[in-house]
Amino acid sequence: MSGFLHIEEPPVRALPRFALWQLGFRPFYLLAGTFGALSALLWGLQMGGHLGMTYLADPLWHAHEMLFGFALPVIVGFLFTAGRNWTNQPTPTGGRLAALAALWLAGRLAVMTPWPMTSALLNAAFPLAAAIALAIPFVRARNRRNYFFVALLVAFALATLVVHLHAMGRLALPGWAGIGLALDVVLFILAVMAGRVVPMFTNNGVPGANAQRRAWLEKVALGSLLALLALDVLQAPIALLAGVAAIAALAHLARWCLWQPWRTLRTPLVWVLHAGYAWLWIHLALRAAAAVGWVTNSVATHALTTGALGLLVVGMMTRTSRGHTARPLRADRWDVACYVLVAAAGVVRVLVPPLLPAATAQAWLAAALLWAAGFGLFTVRYLPVLTRPRLDGKPG
Repeated sequence: MSGFLHIEEPPVRALPRFALWQLGFRPFYLLAGTFGALSALLWGLQMGGHLGMTYLADPLWHAHEMLFGFALPVIVGFLFTAGRNWTNQPTPTGGRLAALAALWLAGRLAVMTPWPMTSALLNAAFPLAAAIALAIPFVRARNRRNYFFVALLVAFALATLVVHLHAMGRLALPGWAGIGLALDVVLFILAVMAGRVVPMFTNNGVPGANAQRRAWLEKVALGSLLALLALDVLQAPIALLAGVAAIAALAHLARWCLWQPWRTLRTPLVWVLHAGYAWLWIHLALRAAAAVGWVTNSVATHALTTGALGLLVVGMMTRTSRGHTARPLRADRWDVACYVLVAAAGVVRVLVPPLLPAATAQAWLAAALLWAAGFGLFTVRYLPVLTRPRLDGKPG
């Protein structure tokens, strides 16, 4: 992973003024930011009783769109961008990249139509197409270390099929099983990518930080997440799930502490990633608590989605957008505003409902508005960045 922020390629003489399709992060970060803002705003208004949209009223589809409409394009954009550096092979650009973006968009529109099979096929096709596009450079470069990302994208396709087929009455397995599988995949991907980049970014961005990794702890931290995924698929006993989640929480807390998060407080481009990762081990602790009935599953889930996913995504999108367009690796006031808004959304969504149950509906709406403001601000701020060529004249 080291050095993926600086992709070295021979310069070309003339680059198009419109650069949206030059590398995977550009369209998919922009689409995810836009969709994240609009979907959260609509969901908050629906839950507050201000809309009457049947589609938005179903929590299953809210969860589906958070994962497949928001998290998945960010993951695909990141993997296409980093994958090119890992393999020194091309990943989709130009027309192929535009076609993949159109396929993602078709899936978002299809879930609101009366054609469930079309929706199922389109939503499964996007992660499968992304998996194939990623597998080609990996195989050419014999980059076996990262083959598992291809398998995880295939797992996304299986997860969305479970949701759709259950909704059509063609599968006895509950739709929430597909959501659970997708959540476990997102959790594992966040943990892997954070482990690769957060210590490096910390040491590069904070002199003397001395962020460290321990090989044995890495195996425990990631292995425990794979164990959780397997236990969820096998529908293991609650006590076993609680025990493994507790072990995972401790492992990821220890991992986070080795990264020296307290040394990053004056560097927003770094502390936002540490704050996001803190929500990851909090999620695991809450998941253990939820398994024994101490908190609700919703609280644990939103610690992952609104907390860890939200902050890690906005932090990585701002940093990689800056790095891959040859801009200074320094957060400006607009970036910091994005971080604060998304962080506040996580705090409100996770803490207010259990502490003040009477204010739950207001907390949902407030969190949705904060999230929408954060990602809306990102979209407006980075629209010109993501659609214009790199400042140094290089492709990408």
